[in-house]
Amino acid sequence: MKYLLDSNIIIALTMNADDRVVRRAGECFEGDIVTSAIAIAEVALGSVRGKPPGFAQLEAFLEEVPLLDFDLAAARVYADLPFKRRSYDRLIAAQALSQNLIMVTDNEKDFADIPGLKVENWTQ
Repeated sequence: MKYLLDSNIIIALTMNADDRVVRRAGECFEGDIVTSAIAIAEVALGSVRGKPPGFAQLEAFLEEVPLLDFDLAAARVYADLPFKRRSYDRLIAAQALSQNLIMVTDNEKDFADIPGLKVENWTQ
């Protein structure tokens, strides 16, 4: 594992919405990319509200990209992060930090104040 995908990157990949993201993901070796159960929950919430991707696309995505459960190590890291209400991002960042993964997102500003988090934006 090397990269943890945020929800906006998941959406870009499942919808083939950004050639740069698709190309960059294609450059990774098998096992380099994972996603978070929290990010999937965030995308699934959008799906039930009528936003793309649909559940079939999300399930197809998860056949290719392993799902990282939110575990005790992530919970401990989360507890030490600067607090911010109603933020999936803090939970996802805690997973990345606990597993020493690089966070891949198009919303760098949402993660900018998290100490020690490595972030890449594959849309640039």
